[in-house]
Amino acid sequence: MIRFNTLLILLFSIGLAQAKDYPVHSANELAALSLKPGDKVIMQPGDWSNQQLLFKGQGTKEAPITLLSAQPGRILITGNSNLLIDGQWLVVDGLNFTRGFSLKKDVIVFSKQCEWCRLTNTAIVDFNTSDKKQDYKWVSLNGFHNRVDHCYIKGKTHQGTTLVIWVADKPNYHRIDHNFFDYRPDLGVNGGETIRIGLSTVSMNDSHTTVEDNIFYRCDGEMEVISNKSCYNTIRNNLFFECVGTLTLRHGNYAQVYGNYLVGNGVDGTGGIRIIGENHKVFDNYLQGLTGSGLKAAINMMDAFPHPALNGYWQVKNPVVYNNTIVNCKEGIEIGSGKREGRNVPPVNVTLTDNLVWGTTPLVYSDRPQGIRLADNIVYNIRLSTDLPDGFDMKDPRIGLNGLNLYQPSGKNKAGAPAMSAEQQQLFTKTDIGPQWFRNLPDINIKLQQ
Repeated sequence: MIRFNTLLILLFSIGLAQAKDYPVHSANELAALSLKPGDKVIMQPGDWSNQQLLFKGQGTKEAPITLLSAQPGRILITGNSNLLIDGQWLVVDGLNFTRGFSLKKDVIVFSKQCEWCRLTNTAIVDFNTSDKKQDYKWVSLNGFHNRVDHCYIKGKTHQGTTLVIWVADKPNYHRIDHNFFDYRPDLGVNGGETIRIGLSTVSMNDSHTTVEDNIFYRCDGEMEVISNKSCYNTIRNNLFFECVGTLTLRHGNYAQVYGNYLVGNGVDGTGGIRIIGENHKVFDNYLQGLTGSGLKAAINMMDAFPHPALNGYWQVKNPVVYNNTIVNCKEGIEIGSGKREGRNVPPVNVTLTDNLVWGTTPLVYSDRPQGIRLADNIVYNIRLSTDLPDGFDMKDPRIGLNGLNLYQPSGKNKAGAPAMSAEQQQLFTKTDIGPQWFRNLPDINIKLQQ
């Protein structure tokens, strides 16, 4: 066995020794390469306008194939350009798409054959067509076990989700983490989500996508900042800062939403977490200064259609909402939001426990649920115009402001959200948010030039 392992190590070392570096100056040079595990393709300074990039290969876990910039973030990919990632164990690192647009294709696409591929330290900034009705995505994920991390994405003004995960007939296990999604203005119509996981037509399929440790800064494209449209996804430890929209569980079941900060700072239209579907868990989130009510209440559960199609509103069943902290919002928890004629099936078997609501109307019933468990919730620092809701106690939770102007409770009811990352904390201490701010963040190597 020792000799066999030694042989494997020797063969692996020989393979790495044979790996090559390939300097390229155009998409044509990239497409002409026959890449092997461990190879690196290095984009050289020059004119990278109107480039249809194809990065194709079969790397391995031990020896991925890498496409990188000779000057990370400073070599600009402009004009009508896009990138297709096609293969296994491929890494794209340090690219900068800006001053450009697409005619038909999405900007960066992971093909259906992609497995264990990664897009990192890459920027897409103001990559817009002049036609706001033109629909293309900026990052489009197919395949399985792919990752998008430490990227900077800003300024999408036209139709289409910024980043979309395409859900197939088996779980994909994608990971979207440590990205900075900068300002996206209001599109004025549906179709301006920042992240969408799935589609209504496949919303009962399992995805197992994880969205974690990202920053969403003034992502105002439409009602839904994140739109969950598949099953068994995890959305955790993200910061939503002054976003005029909501984290929406639009379709699908069994989502877990926890450890997120949603901070509105009193900006008009800022919203919270919207629940639709079955068996979701929403816990340990911190929501502050949100001005929305109804469908934009800090936490709300919608009424459903009696016999919904896949793209309709499905009944909320068995939601578990606990240990969330809601501070100085317009409306805390609403049950039956969006009730109207034809959409009047209330949530069923609701659990609300150990939530803290400070300076906020704690609980609003737009419709009465079919079964609810309310226990150990606290409301404080507000004069109620009605009786204290069942399951809420009026007592001082002894909370106070910390150095980031966030309330840190103590005792049984406390903010379950974890300590903010260094990147997230900087958002509360910096006033100049943009590429200059972004390039100073730890763990992000890209140096942007625009």
